[in-house]
Amino acid sequence: MVRAVVGANWGDEGKGKITDMLGQESDIIVRFQGGANAGHTIVNNYGKFALHTLPSGIFYGHTTSVIGNGVALNIPVFFNELKGIVDRGVPAPKILISNRAQMVMSYHILFDKLEEERLAGKSFGSTKSGIAPFYSDKYAKIGFQVSELFRSKEDLMEKINSVLAQKNVILEHLYHAPALKAEDIYEEMMEYKKMVEPYVCDVSAYLWKAIKEGKNILLEGQLGTMKDPDHGIYPMVTSSSTLAAYGAIGAGIPPYEIKQIIAVSKAYSSAVGAGAFVSEIFGDEADELRRRGGDGGEFGATTGRPRRMGWFDCVASKYGCRLQGATDVAFTVLDVLGYLDEIPVCVGYDIDGEVTTDFPTTYLLEKAKPVYETLPGWKCDIRGIKKYEDLPENCRKYIEFIEKQIECPITMISNGPGRDDIIYRNK
Repeated sequence: MVRAVVGANWGDEGKGKITDMLGQESDIIVRFQGGANAGHTIVNNYGKFALHTLPSGIFYGHTTSVIGNGVALNIPVFFNELKGIVDRGVPAPKILISNRAQMVMSYHILFDKLEEERLAGKSFGSTKSGIAPFYSDKYAKIGFQVSELFRSKEDLMEKINSVLAQKNVILEHLYHAPALKAEDIYEEMMEYKKMVEPYVCDVSAYLWKAIKEGKNILLEGQLGTMKDPDHGIYPMVTSSSTLAAYGAIGAGIPPYEIKQIIAVSKAYSSAVGAGAFVSEIFGDEADELRRRGGDGGEFGATTGRPRRMGWFDCVASKYGCRLQGATDVAFTVLDVLGYLDEIPVCVGYDIDGEVTTDFPTTYLLEKAKPVYETLPGWKCDIRGIKKYEDLPENCRKYIEFIEKQIECPITMISNGPGRDDIIYRNK
């Protein structure tokens, strides 16, 4: 069976914990899109980890971790991350890397930094991980697949020179930066080849065989619906599709094999980076929620940037779940809200005096004002509770209110940072 874990909102929903938890019953865990530009925080018996490229199931000895063809693979970052977890006592995981995955080159990171500097105050809030330049090259058909590391030097140098003919014009004349040398890029690629050679395989064929053998496969998405380049808050989005449907493409499996889609959503809202965020809160109210949020506060796992905070947004979440095709919602960090007397919930958007519950396109979204309904808080610590019926009544009412608004069943409730801090709710 194939399942997908994806974000319903802006990313930062707690997908890492849910993937880690579901990894217990999975044979294979596949990263299918994105790169090292966002991270997942995992808390388990080995400690606390921020993962960026490694799939979140690497802490289990029985799983195989797969980097799919849809991933933007930064090879040095990937292997530093792998070394980092092994150095902390985690057994070396079984890893496979798709021969069709494309590589983030050092010049992609350079171009990302230079462009953000050029845009200055009008930048896209990039993590400067090279993601936009990488995907630009992929779709302009001048990227490098992992398989190309195994071409002859003559063939590879011919392609490198062709790519640099374009890159160096931009570097010298737009950014006033030094030109790149073909031999340097070739040497960089040979270093990458040494690192990845033991792990490279035809991932699509491997997964097809695993499906036929009845293996449990988990697809792990990065970021969330609002960061999808087609359906998100364009242009303040990422450069690869964040939707579960892309899991089939980014892993190389038939779409009909994805049987369960778990959309992860926080019990409040948070976002890293620029873009419209209707239910955003500010000042002391935001600082308090940020300080209490997550495990040790709401700060980006990759950037360390303070996350923007907001109340739960039913309009965005209903849309996010619909676009993901969610069969289930995993509701995270519910325990954080235990300090509040009342909890506002955004149930509609007021756009030019008209209230809508449909998520609009960006230019209308930027005008939207939140319409709130306020629910009573439960004023106690819910960590340690294992059964849904044992949650305080107001806490259950909060969950059931949101479930009705987003029109998708909430079947998992996370009430703490640990792997076992989860309440299963049968619907």
